[in-house]
Amino acid sequence: MNKSKKLIVVGGGASGFFCAINAAAAAPNLEVLLLEKSSKLLSKVRISGGGRCNVTHQSEQPDDMIDAYPRGRNFVRKTLHQFSANDTMQWFLDRGVQLNTEPDGRMFPVSNSSETIVHCLMTEAQHYGVTIRTGAEVKSIEMKTAGFELELMVNGNVEKTWADFVCVSTGGYPKAAGFDWLEKPGHAIEPPVPSLFTFNIPDPQLHALMGVSAADAMVRLPSLKLEERGAVLITHWGLSGPAVLRLSARGARLLSRDAYQFDVQVNWVPDFHETAMLQELKSLKAVAAPQQLDAKGQFGLSSRLWNYLISKAGIPGGKTWVDLPQAFLAKLSKVLCQDRYRVSGKTTFKEEFVTAGGIKLDEIDPLTMQSKIVPGLYFTGEVMNVDGITGGYNFQHAWSSGWIAAKHIALASNA
Repeated sequence: MNKSKKLIVVGGGASGFFCAINAAAAAPNLEVLLLEKSSKLLSKVRISGGGRCNVTHQSEQPDDMIDAYPRGRNFVRKTLHQFSANDTMQWFLDRGVQLNTEPDGRMFPVSNSSETIVHCLMTEAQHYGVTIRTGAEVKSIEMKTAGFELELMVNGNVEKTWADFVCVSTGGYPKAAGFDWLEKPGHAIEPPVPSLFTFNIPDPQLHALMGVSAADAMVRLPSLKLEERGAVLITHWGLSGPAVLRLSARGARLLSRDAYQFDVQVNWVPDFHETAMLQELKSLKAVAAPQQLDAKGQFGLSSRLWNYLISKAGIPGGKTWVDLPQAFLAKLSKVLCQDRYRVSGKTTFKEEFVTAGGIKLDEIDPLTMQSKIVPGLYFTGEVMNVDGITGGYNFQHAWSSGWIAAKHIALASNA
């Protein structure tokens, strides 16, 4: 079929591929060109979930997911009702990729390999004739009477190309990546800051527990009145794990304002508060009287973490339960339920790196993903001021926005 219209998708990540594939499938008359600045395609898809790819998050209804987006909840509510997690699951299933739901709701391909998702997307792009160019950086975009003229830098050479439609799917940090041209047509960018990062804590004794985890803890940021419950991992620089990552997302902009200097409080046994814990320790003392405190971990905590917390409470090693004064029990209950640390800096969690910020949402139509300022210009994924906590939510935003943009570009191309 003669290709009467042309779409250029800028960005070779999840949302860009999803837009390109679905637009090409829906509009055979549409020539689709996908441009990627780097030499790598679908890089986040490849590394997500430790190389397993956390495709989405299980949900019964679209609104189940809304609270997982610290920024853009109302926008995402409208997009999820058009293309939900269930739609994502069905889209991949229709192409031979079955997803498995883990107990915490995260969904992965049954192969447990991100290459399954990469292969699916690459195969679909080839099947529908999507042209892909890597090493092609957009330097400028100019609106013409009909369509757009783009200036590219390819292997050190300047090229010009045109399109009837442009979809910007460049991911986070649009200004840092050199996309100042997004502001020239009148778009405003919410300054980007990192989201989903781990907490740096200058405590060598804590660092010595590198690799130790707690399956269930409550992590609080007292200054922001934020808290998240879940697994916590101790690293050689501080605290990480799902609870910490989710908390960093919710507090991303305010923590950036504070230059990542703040206090964090951990309840290592979140089913107890300090008073209840003190009573539980008294009961434990009566039952385990002749045993040494450091003989084994308690409350499901590993021996290493338990002994670290005992030491932090000032209790000497080798102390037996029966010899433990009330004052030590009180100190231990406080450490278990209100353990405090001073955070000094952050470390990016390489597999889950996300940006809070991007194109302001009041400039984008959530029903089409089209710019309200520039007709024919569309946005998908993280370039918008939308970001989710860890757990497959950011990929779901990529699939939803990519599918919606593709649908409406296809409709416009046939008009």
